[in-house]
Amino acid sequence: MQRITKRAFVLLALIIAFTAGIVILTAQFSLRGAAWASSKYNNHVYTYGAISSAGTIYDRGGVALAETVNGSRKYAGSASLRTATLHAVGDTEGFISSGAHSSFRQVLSGYDRINGMYELIKYGKGGDVTLTIDSALCKTAWSALNGRKGTVGVYNYKTGEVVCMVSSPSYDPLSKPRNIDSNEKYEAVYLNRLLHGVFTPGSTFKVVTAACALQNIPDIEQRQFKCDGRYATGEGYVTCRAKHGTLNFEKAMNVSCNSVFSQLAVELGEAKLRASAEGLGFNQAIKADGITQAVSKFQKTPMNALELGWTGVGQHTTLANPCQMLELMGAIANEGNGVPAKLVKSLKTPSGISRPFGPLRQTPAITIDPSIARRLRTLLRSNVTATYDKNGGNSGLQLCGKTGTAEVDGKQPHAWFVGFSMNSATPYAVVVVGENAGSGQEVAYEIAVKVMREAVKL
Repeated sequence: MQRITKRAFVLLALIIAFTAGIVILTAQFSLRGAAWASSKYNNHVYTYGAISSAGTIYDRGGVALAETVNGSRKYAGSASLRTATLHAVGDTEGFISSGAHSSFRQVLSGYDRINGMYELIKYGKGGDVTLTIDSALCKTAWSALNGRKGTVGVYNYKTGEVVCMVSSPSYDPLSKPRNIDSNEKYEAVYLNRLLHGVFTPGSTFKVVTAACALQNIPDIEQRQFKCDGRYATGEGYVTCRAKHGTLNFEKAMNVSCNSVFSQLAVELGEAKLRASAEGLGFNQAIKADGITQAVSKFQKTPMNALELGWTGVGQHTTLANPCQMLELMGAIANEGNGVPAKLVKSLKTPSGISRPFGPLRQTPAITIDPSIARRLRTLLRSNVTATYDKNGGNSGLQLCGKTGTAEVDGKQPHAWFVGFSMNSATPYAVVVVGENAGSGQEVAYEIAVKVMREAVKL
């Protein structure tokens, strides 16, 4: 009898262990099945580590940017179009981690929790992904960069759809350079600079300093300032590019006066300026359809007055991610209501069923007090009409914005422009960064105008 009882307990223990194993396996399959299915070891999807059988990647207009033909992956369009859209589409080997081939590989593989890989095997292809980008607009941006390293981004600040995402350097995926890993021309070529780059922002950061001043200094728009070419912080000088004389807050923004904005940073104090910066996206992990962007950096450790003064004009240790700055522009344009960047317009299962795409966890949007957003919009519009476009040649675009010429030790400055169109029919924000490209007004602003002229046709 004792022997039978022991055997019963052993059997019961085995049943419990077996059941627990089934539960664990089911849970793991539910949580990690998609990752397993899209692993490079899955020969249904990959051949020698490169995607071969997967769904088609389209642009917003239905242009096929990458597809599977006769068991191998093909890119479409001209060499310049393939080069311009490479960082959005991604390479088949996965070196470009933010490209659709890598970021949305689970969709492209055709896997779902109910059917597993059945539909991929049945239909011979995975799910289709339609991106928000317009490939022709990306081609225009690529041409406008004209070989400069950097990035151009345009997004709809009402919907969040990124209609242009270009990163340079790039290459034609059908003719990959053999010396890509050793040629300085292709430095950081796999980096999507819009999503994962960080750069000294220069005077574009004055938008943040201005927002902080508008929030914390009641008479800021009535005050008069003096600029004699530098501002004495008590611990050293913040230099300005010119002696602007007596000027008000709006004029200081128009001429991008370092003396005024460094003075404001010191007056506001480190805590208030940091609070404003973090409220506008700095030191925050922001995602675009589940892809984590590089974090814009505002120094967290204490600063002396000189360091704070330089921080107020976008120098010192401050770093900005272009997509975060793009979303900041969108929040200002949209009455303070920011919209997270969106990269995928829709997807289609292998069986042809269309459905919208949305990440499980949406990043909180950048928001600004509506009254401050309106005042910033007035200042940014004034920048364009009073400084960048005095002759009104680009008045139809109704651009608002701020240039930046960010000093980089021992190199040419980064050229920046961040801005947006006020026209409700063309609700687009734009960011341009030219790495070591020189003047923000002479380089980045001109690129932005070329791209926005095409964007308004969408």
